[in-house]
Amino acid sequence: MPAELPSPELTDKHRLLLKRLGVSIDAGTLRLALTHRSYAYENGGLPTNERLEFLGDSILGFSVTDALYRDNPTLPEGELAKRRSAVVSTRALATIARSLGVGEFIYLGQGERLTKGRNKSSILADTMEALIGATYLTHGIETARQFVMRLVGPLLADSSMMGAGTDWKTHIQEISAVRNLGAASYNIVGTGPDHNRSFFAELIIGGEFFGSGTGPSKKEAERAAAAAGWVELQKRFGQNPYANTSAAGKHGAGPTPDSGDADVPARIPARPGTAAAEE
Repeated sequence: MPAELPSPELTDKHRLLLKRLGVSIDAGTLRLALTHRSYAYENGGLPTNERLEFLGDSILGFSVTDALYRDNPTLPEGELAKRRSAVVSTRALATIARSLGVGEFIYLGQGERLTKGRNKSSILADTMEALIGATYLTHGIETARQFVMRLVGPLLADSSMMGAGTDWKTHIQEISAVRNLGAASYNIVGTGPDHNRSFFAELIIGGEFFGSGTGPSKKEAERAAAAAGWVELQKRFGQNPYANTSAAGKHGAGPTPDSGDADVPARIPARPGTAAAEE
């Protein structure tokens, strides 16, 4: 008999995810946003997250376009388009998803689970778009726009690297140095068999935990942890952590004010041991 999704109530696992995301989404919409087509097809044709993904993609594009247009009044259309493309790319969204540990919550079919679906960039990016769509359905456009800007604000701030992907590790090293925070290092743990390894990385700066992330390789896990660390640095030093330092001129202004909302819970992924979504 086909399995079904749990009753429409938020579980502790879902509350953990929502805390990381910094938003509230009703239980039914959240589960829909996390339901990949592989799980739906293997369980009797349940609804999938593809419609929410379609909706979220539009909201993501609009929010990023609006921010780029308003914050860069002298940039030509071609440069604006280039920067938007980098921010809404599969790679960028997947990096954000890994920094938040979203993969562990996605409902996947057996085939995708066996082929490292939780770390596939396409699945992670699509799920992030679905979560944006779910936020819109729950709260409306303004909250959804603010949610998007909290997610992609660091990417928008890093205009010098648009198109090539943000080098979060380099930024972390620079900030650690100019603010005298101490050396930055990564604690990495690998799990799973050789043909299906997954890595978890913790960012440590001056002996203090700053964030964590997962990935299919040590490099991706470190990059995800560094991206999460950047969010923590923003909380401590403002939208542009380089501000009022010798490196400030090189890196320009920070992201939009929405990404620094003091009422938003921390979006740094938890340490190992958190439960994955029931399947």
